[in-house]
Amino acid sequence: MRLKAILGAVLLCGTLSACGLEVNTALPYKIEPGSIKPIESLKGVKVTVGSKDFTENIILGYMAEMALSAAGADVVDLTDIKGSNSSRQALLAGQTDVTWEYTGTGWINYQGNELPVPGGEQAQYEATKTADEAKFGVTWLNYSPLNDQYAFAVTEAYGAANNLKTTSDLAEFLKRKPDQNVFCLETEFTSRQDGFPAAVRAYGFQNPVIKNFGIGTIYSAVASGTCPIGEIFTTDGRIAGLNLRVLEDDKKAFPQYNAVPTLRTDFLKQYPELRGPLEAVGAALDNKQMIELCKQVDVDGRDQGEVAYEWMKSKGFIS
Repeated sequence: MRLKAILGAVLLCGTLSACGLEVNTALPYKIEPGSIKPIESLKGVKVTVGSKDFTENIILGYMAEMALSAAGADVVDLTDIKGSNSSRQALLAGQTDVTWEYTGTGWINYQGNELPVPGGEQAQYEATKTADEAKFGVTWLNYSPLNDQYAFAVTEAYGAANNLKTTSDLAEFLKRKPDQNVFCLETEFTSRQDGFPAAVRAYGFQNPVIKNFGIGTIYSAVASGTCPIGEIFTTDGRIAGLNLRVLEDDKKAFPQYNAVPTLRTDFLKQYPELRGPLEAVGAALDNKQMIELCKQVDVDGRDQGEVAYEWMKSKGFIS
């Protein structure tokens, strides 16, 4: 179902068709309306849904595709785009029409701010939404309770042995034990301002040894002892599956990352009815549910599309 292509090549070509890529417009599931009913104005409207390349965002992409299919849209699947910046550029360039974004990513990475907005989820969302529409013509729909923040994790045994509960505990421990100052980090996280640089500013990590991994292998690298400390997403199912301990971001170095469907403002003005199905899905999600959904993929080995389909049916959005 997923398009297997490198988006960079797409951007160089300018359009999908210019690259000679075949996009699969048919979902491999029979999507029948449930609580999401067909909307006459969306019948046959082509909507390309993108996603980033990690489990949660791919699941969200499939949920959006199924919701819009139930509403009558002609959905094009472009999930699993490699990297946040590539996913964002695809939206801005009109190669995708819908993608799930995160408020902190929008504020730091796309708007160029260095510090999160104080005041919690609503404040971060409002600031990101206002700035992105004004500067880039991107509309953020209502935000979901799903808040997938960055954090550091260690094994449960390592955390218990060294009395590590917060990231401040970790910083003090590493001053005493510099030989343990080794972090497994995703390449993008190493440099993005809402990632490791934010943690260094807040907690004062000095001279860390960084080992770069794909996000999918960091969890197992920490569990196996390859690195004592790893970057994780707080909704990832592998936390429970590998018995990892998440360290509290007690100094609030990382922004809020509520998940939000985003669309180009001009496209949404053409088809305002897209808002309802997408916001309904977002409102029904939370961290506990997403941890379980991600666990089914990353620990149990199930397909993201299948997991999304079963959840959509269980909520009654489709039948």
